[in-house]
Amino acid sequence: MRKRLPTVSNAYRKTGTALAVLAAVLCGPLSLRDANAFKIFGMSFFENDEEPNEVIDPVNYSLDLETGTADDDLKESLENASRLFQEKDQPVSGNLGLVIRARDDRDRLLAALYENARYGGVISITVNGQDIDSLPPDPVFPAGAPVPVAISVTPGPVFTIGKVTLEGDASGKNPADYDLVAGAQANSTLIIKAGEQVVEDLKEEGRPLAKLTNRAAVADHKTNTVDVDIAAEGGPVAPFGTVTVTGTKTVDPQFVARYSRLDTGRRYSPEEIRKANERLRALGVFASITIKEPTALAPDGSLPLTIEVSEGKHRYFGGGVQYSTTDGFGVQGYWGHRNLFGQAESLKFEGSVNRIGENDISSLDYNAGLIFAKPGAFGPASTFNASLKASLLDPDAYKATIFTGAAGVTYELSDTDTISGGGELSWANVDDAFGKNEYLTAALPFEYVRDTRDNKLNPTEGYRGSINAKPSYEIDGQTFFSSFEGSIAGYYGLGEENGFVLAGRLNAGVIVGGDGLVDIPANRRFYLGGGGTVRGYSYQEISPRNDDDELLGGRSYVNATIEARIGITDTIGLVPFVDVGTVSAKTAPDFSDIKAGAGVGLRYLTPFGPIRLDVAVPLNPYPGGTSYGIYAGIGQSF
Repeated sequence: MRKRLPTVSNAYRKTGTALAVLAAVLCGPLSLRDANAFKIFGMSFFENDEEPNEVIDPVNYSLDLETGTADDDLKESLENASRLFQEKDQPVSGNLGLVIRARDDRDRLLAALYENARYGGVISITVNGQDIDSLPPDPVFPAGAPVPVAISVTPGPVFTIGKVTLEGDASGKNPADYDLVAGAQANSTLIIKAGEQVVEDLKEEGRPLAKLTNRAAVADHKTNTVDVDIAAEGGPVAPFGTVTVTGTKTVDPQFVARYSRLDTGRRYSPEEIRKANERLRALGVFASITIKEPTALAPDGSLPLTIEVSEGKHRYFGGGVQYSTTDGFGVQGYWGHRNLFGQAESLKFEGSVNRIGENDISSLDYNAGLIFAKPGAFGPASTFNASLKASLLDPDAYKATIFTGAAGVTYELSDTDTISGGGELSWANVDDAFGKNEYLTAALPFEYVRDTRDNKLNPTEGYRGSINAKPSYEIDGQTFFSSFEGSIAGYYGLGEENGFVLAGRLNAGVIVGGDGLVDIPANRRFYLGGGGTVRGYSYQEISPRNDDDELLGGRSYVNATIEARIGITDTIGLVPFVDVGTVSAKTAPDFSDIKAGAGVGLRYLTPFGPIRLDVAVPLNPYPGGTSYGIYAGIGQSF
């Protein structure tokens, strides 16, 4: 017997609708009090103490859910689909509310069966011993005891894909590219996804009006197979047309259209629209962004677009804190404006005090800075950056007062590649192992970065590599020197949902030029140690030393880290790690004195990134040096 399955898409659509409504509830507008509520390690902060809305005419029920021959995975899928099961400890509103939920459950359970390729399943639901289809419009159940509800699911056999037919403008495509392979398990989600992907692929060909004209699944209960028929109409190839921006108040709409890079007349691409959305969102000036496509082309054959935006608050402020036993506390604060002159120009004042608790107040590290950025300064792919920074630093290696001014441009070569360059002038008054010296240094920093990470805060795959060069001229000493550094970090996820991630990083640097180390400002020399390099050692503890055991800084370094990021639960992870590094006074790294630290970290995942707590010990500590380190902060170590 062959049976056409109109409910393959219908049942799924009902489930999808319910999920969409749930998502809208979860992601919709919240009060300020709710928006600031969060949990860390099971503790709730800023939680709303108001009592939840009371259920009108509450009716309690007892549930018996029988899933027959279902395996553990299917049983879990059915239980997750059933609202009666998920909310069995909560009353419903009235007798009719119980019946409505039971009927909704039948659709949800049917969708769960179809999602697991069970097209011959049977679902029976009774309330108070009576089948839900035979209940009156306004049922009355005995009061007092919970109303008995019984759900019986006979899953039936697993169906596989039989004949696959792609028609219309989809006819030239390969069914295997959509996982529609004869003999594969015929999950309804697979069939639905295949139809959506066919349309997406036609749109990627530059056809904005592509649509499905047929998506059918016919089940043969004699062979337990499902024949799939998908037909699509591509429509004409079209370029992007005029771009209209609505909803702006203080942001220049012409800037928005230009920065989106959709107003160039290039061929239509949904990927370009997605990138434009991300690009505009990254400006930070908009609370919401929607790019709307019309259902018809303009008379000239192009596709006009409308970018609807809602501006967010342009002024912001915040702060942060970090801690390690080797470096003490660090406190940061900042204030900024995201739309200074109407084209998303940003201005940020920031300051920090570090090494609190490790030194008296006169020997702490102080930093202050003024940072300006103008996106789209020399074309949509460019950003002009300028900064003024001042620092009073007192690490173990030196004591310095530093003022630095810099300006430069960052240019996006592609979605993953950026290049930047500019100029910098720095004055430093340094007291170190070489005595007291002043340095006035001009530099031309250049950097190239390739970043393919899937998530900047908590990557599970991809890599980030960078190469930078900083040719410099120390004006007072008339000395040329240049620093060159390279870094590569990679991530490889394993297991279900990348629950186990191997992460590794390799950094190296060298300084050439200058007759001796004294010719190079102490803050430009290389040091290792601390939370960002070799954990277990104190900040800048790894360095060449003179006969008096004073830290000198180095001309070259190599630093490597490997971590195993192990997910214990959805929010908690453990991270064993090993860090190694060496710093040399010569341009060629000296591997005869490699320092290594090892330890384990705890991660707690939050919406704003992992909270990190690392404990490390030096495997070959310096005499009289640190014996362990504890580091806390936000974000992965790299």
